[in-house]
Amino acid sequence: MLEQTGIAEQEQIKAIMPSEERLKKGPVAIFECFQKIPCNPCTEACARKAPRPMNDINDLPSVDYDQCNGCGLCISACPGLAIFVVDMTQGPHSALVKLPYEFRPLPEKDSMVTLLNREGRAVGHGRVQAVDNRPNQNKTAVISVVVPKELAMDVRAITLMTHNLESQEDRG
Repeated sequence: MLEQTGIAEQEQIKAIMPSEERLKKGPVAIFECFQKIPCNPCTEACARKAPRPMNDINDLPSVDYDQCNGCGLCISACPGLAIFVVDMTQGPHSALVKLPYEFRPLPEKDSMVTLLNREGRAVGHGRVQAVDNRPNQNKTAVISVVVPKELAMDVRAITLMTHNLESQEDRG
C-alpha cells in the first residue's frame, strides 16, 4: 500500500517501533523510513551511533534503541522527514512528540496546534512546548508538541490553529 498511497501499513509501522519497555525509559527516536533509497544523513547526525551503520547506502536504517537518548539531532538531518522522537514519560496523560516542520510561519511556544496522523487527518489538539530552529538544521525546524498519550504513536505532523479575531471582535 505504501507504493500506492504513500502511507505505511500497520505491519510496517509495528516492525520498526521500539518496545513498550524502551518507551517507558524516556525519549526515543522512531525512524519511519520504509523505502530503500540512497540516504544516510541520520547515521552521520548521531554522536551516540544509535542509527546503526549501513552496509549499503540504500539500506533501510535500523536503530539501537538502547543507544538513543531522544536528543532529536537526527530529525532535521533526515531529508525525508521520516524521523520522530516520542517521549511517553511526560506525564500520566500526555506524551511529547518531536517532529520535523518546514512550513512558515513557525508555531510559537505554548501555542495550540492541530495534530495530524500519517494520513494528514486531524486527530486532536496539542500544545507546542519548544521550537528548535537553528541554522545548522537544513531549514527543518524541530517542533516539540505535548499530545494526549493515546495519540503519541500516531501524530506525525501539525498545522497551526488560526483564529478569526476580526469576526470575534465584530460580534463583541
